[in-house]
Amino acid sequence: MPDTPPNSRCGIDSVEISRVEKLIAGLPSEDLVKLFSEQELADAGTAAGRTASLAARFAAKEACCKLFPRETTLGLIEPWDFSVRRDAYGAPQIVTSPEAQAVLDRHRIGAIRISLTHTDTSASAVAMAEMRKTDVPWFGKLFYHLLPYRRGLVMENFRRVFGETLPEDEILRLAQAYYAHYIRFLKEFICLPLMSAKKRKSCIRIENIESPLRAHEKGKGLIFLTGHFGNWEVATVTGIAQFPRFKGLLHFVRRPLNPEWLNQFITRRFRRAGFGTIGKRGSLDTILNLLETGAIIVYVFDQHAGISDSIMVDFFGHPAGTFKSPALLAMSTGATVIPASSWREPDGTHVLRFEEPLPLIEHDNVGEAIRLNTRAYNAALERLLLRHPEQWIWMHRRWKD
Repeated sequence: MPDTPPNSRCGIDSVEISRVEKLIAGLPSEDLVKLFSEQELADAGTAAGRTASLAARFAAKEACCKLFPRETTLGLIEPWDFSVRRDAYGAPQIVTSPEAQAVLDRHRIGAIRISLTHTDTSASAVAMAEMRKTDVPWFGKLFYHLLPYRRGLVMENFRRVFGETLPEDEILRLAQAYYAHYIRFLKEFICLPLMSAKKRKSCIRIENIESPLRAHEKGKGLIFLTGHFGNWEVATVTGIAQFPRFKGLLHFVRRPLNPEWLNQFITRRFRRAGFGTIGKRGSLDTILNLLETGAIIVYVFDQHAGISDSIMVDFFGHPAGTFKSPALLAMSTGATVIPASSWREPDGTHVLRFEEPLPLIEHDNVGEAIRLNTRAYNAALERLLLRHPEQWIWMHRRWKD
């Protein structure tokens, strides 16, 4: 468990301006834009105070890293994963890279407040972590105690992901918030078919649909990489249905559910919405043919994969059997892989968000290429999960010996 109380994270750093001046002078331009963002370089300007301004921003990066000594030591984050920009009132704010944002999310930090100052010879920064509050409705606490089914597994999974970053009482709150999400999920699942088309459309918001639209214009198929985030039934059936150009192109790769009546019910719902369904076993040739015609394959990627279908790669730092098919498909067809997730907002509406495409990692060894790409896909899902950790399927045995 973390030794530092959750509300006392503070990072302080001071740097000599002359040291930063020597650093900048010795860096080629391509390395300078790696250390400082374009916005930071523009804000520093070209006048006499440029070096002092950049020194203060360098101190801010170091102060942010000091908030996370373990992740900094392991190389999970670097100073350039943090940058400083000013808001409309001129106050400095921290902007994080996707890797740094995942670290913040794993520590349940909502934002980093930063203060900058400098003298003629040195620059200093103070970074304060603003903790995120986990709200647990009364029925989440109630059903956590009333539904013992897999409760031990739920807590084991939460501790596996958050045990090194959060105290036990916060892990318990996350688990209770998950049970509240589960109850809401079941209610929405029952009520969705009873909603009018207008009501269904009003309960969903789509973010960054431009990402798959641009990728699909290249004439190749797409792979949507997703998992059991939020209410995936509401988000997919209601959200994607708002884009007629995708009708008939989307095919979900999914495992059959038990009992059979539930599996048939969900399959019929998907087909009524214009989506095809494909079994995960023995479907590789079918998927290859669909991708060649420009189809979109929706791959639920966050479940445990058996020995014959999997490769062992880390998921939150622990080896997990992970499906290797998406990497194989992307490598053999050139299909663009786009992560996608959904979540429920506090007002009950749902968000379906598409991320930017993941670049294909190439390697001379095919097996290593599959491993590297599969790990990159797991890392993408980690970032999506950490945004709203209480809205993932924690009852699933994702890690098996």
